[in-house]
Formats: sequence, C-alpha cells, structure tokens
Amino acid sequence: MKSLVKLSILYALTFGAVSCVAQKSVSVDKQNYINLKWNQIATRMPDEWYATKEAKMAADSVLKYQTNVGGWSKNHNYHLGFNQDEWAKIKSSGIGATFDNGATLTEMKFLVNMYSKIKDERYRNAFNKAFDYILIAQYENGGWPQFYPFRKGQSIAYNSHITYNDNAMVNVMTFLKDIADKKPFYQPMQISQKMTEKAKIAFDKGVDCILKTQIRVNGKPTVWCAQHDEVTLAPANARAYELASFSGAESVNITLLLMDIENPPREIINAVKAAKSWFETHKVEGIRLEKIINSDGLKDLIAVEDKDAPVLWARFYDLDTALPYFCDRDGIKRKSFGEMGHNRRNGYSWYTNAPLKIIAKYPEWLQKWNVN
Repeated sequence: MKSLVKLSILYALTFGAVSCVAQKSVSVDKQNYINLKWNQIATRMPDEWYATKEAKMAADSVLKYQTNVGGWSKNHNYHLGFNQDEWAKIKSSGIGATFDNGATLTEMKFLVNMYSKIKDERYRNAFNKAFDYILIAQYENGGWPQFYPFRKGQSIAYNSHITYNDNAMVNVMTFLKDIADKKPFYQPMQISQKMTEKAKIAFDKGVDCILKTQIRVNGKPTVWCAQHDEVTLAPANARAYELASFSGAESVNITLLLMDIENPPREIINAVKAAKSWFETHKVEGIRLEKIINSDGLKDLIAVEDKDAPVLWARFYDLDTALPYFCDRDGIKRKSFGEMGHNRRNGYSWYTNAPLKIIAKYPEWLQKWNVN
C-alpha cells in the first residue's frame, strides 16, 4: 500500500500538476545551489537569491541560450554556465525551441524573478520575445505543438502534433490565462494592455481547440488523447509506446483548466461534465502496484490483485474497446501491466490517481456555476 501511495504521489508531481507561478521556495545556501535542478533555481529559490551574483550568472546563461525564434530548448542547467560546444550542437541540430518538460515557460518565470530584483532591460526584452514566440507557435486552430520550429526526422515526426502530453499545452494556456488575468507575479514585467489582450485571444483559441479535439464516441464527448493531429485534430501516435488512445492522465489537467474558466458557457460545461462522467466509468479497481526485487536482483514494479486497493486509472485506454492497455517499445499493445518488459514497466508511469482531483472538485464547480 505504501508503495502505491509513493508511486501515485510521484506521478502527480511529474505529470499531474498544472504549471503555476506560486511555488514554495527551497532552502539553499550559495555553496550548494549548483547541485539543484534548473526548475528549482528558476522558480523556487528564496526571493532574495535573485539579486545575487550567482543569479546574474544564471540569467546571462539564459539570455545566451535563447533561440532566435524566442523560446528555449529543454533540459539545460543554465545556472552551471554557458557551454559553447553545447550551444553549437543546439544550433546545428535543428531542435529549435520547445514547451516540453516546462521549457520556455520556466525560463520566462525565471526572468520575471530576476527583473523583479534587477531592472536589467535585457530580462524584460527576452521575456517579451518569448511571449511573441508563444503566439507564433500557436496553430490557427488554437493548438500548440511540442516543438516549434519542428524537429526533423521520421522517428520524431509527432513533435508537430497538438501536444497535451506532459501538460505541454495546458502549461502554455495556464501562463496565458495568468497574463490575461493580470496575476501579481507578472506585474514587475510591466505587461502592456496589448499583451494582455493578445494573451486572452490566444487562450480563447486554445480553449476552442480543446473543445474540438475532445474525442467523441457515437456523438458523445469523452476525454482527450495525449496528442492530436495538427490538421485533422484526430488522436495521434507519438513514441512507439505512446499510441493514440483515450488518455487517463493528460485529460485530467485539461479538464481542470476548463473548470477554472469563469462563467463557463454551455459548451465548456458540457465538455467538463462529459470528461467527469468518462473518468467515473473507467476506474481501475482491485489493482495495487508493489515494488519488489526480482529474480535478477533488480528493482521491479508489479501489479498485484487487491480488492481493497485505492482506485486508479490507466494512462492509456484503447480507442476501440475503451479498455486499459500497456505498450512496450515494439509498439504492440498488451492487456496487462506484467506483459511489458522491465524497462518500460519501470521507466514510465502507467497508472495515475490524478482524476480524483476532478471528482473532488466537481460538486463545488457544479454549485458555483449553478450547473444542472
């Protein structure tokens, strides 16, 4: 039971949390800050740290790594300094910039923290350039791809799809909503009325895309896939083990985003009600995940039958049968968790309890907007 709780908490932290601007600060001294992860440095350092010389060094690195189009690539520890060889690889790879793994938005929030302490106009200019990048990257249909410009190569062709995976599009839209709502965190950047209006327009287009991509079965709306084709809007494949499906994970924060919209029109109300109903009817019960040491001496995760286990949801549900499935790197669907190889079974999150957040919030949401 404890293993399941730990796994669920880990999943919620990794996949289930919508990006936010108010985060708890970490306690750190100047000697060990270099051992922290970039997202901690960017948004969770003590407020006074953003006025230090170490912060300025990190900011200089962030400015240097900003791409010409305005965004940033992912998975860089900018506080460790600028690496010319790494930068050359980025420029030659054609990777460009991305919203994956919190990239671009994390750097923008860091620049807000910096500008609030040090009025260096380079920080504000870089923030505004990144804001323009967000607008440029948005499709006319309202969606956002994982990368823009798109990465090239057959094996990563999915990066042009409308990407809900790992909350990429939801995080972008949450940021835009915060700008449109004039959240205090962004006040140091002196956001113009024009920028606020652009953020609202882009957010509304994103909502329209969400409504259009909600998967319908026999005319009835359900939930979403982790990614949708940018032209047809149909559910689409990503990596070999991420096949088109009903998403029991990414659909959660999409629904929560819709639930946060003030005075929701009927189409949003219907979308939320349909998603909540789908989650209610697709629970996985009687399964507990347990960590063990297998016969090869490796840490392993197994599914154990347990009638008293807390409710879960699968990450993927088959589009034809609506049943949970699991997939290895060979792209072949499996019916059970244990059929996968050790790598994918332990290296990916296949279950989540995140839909409980929707179920818990739903009665209050109904009452707030007098929904029937």
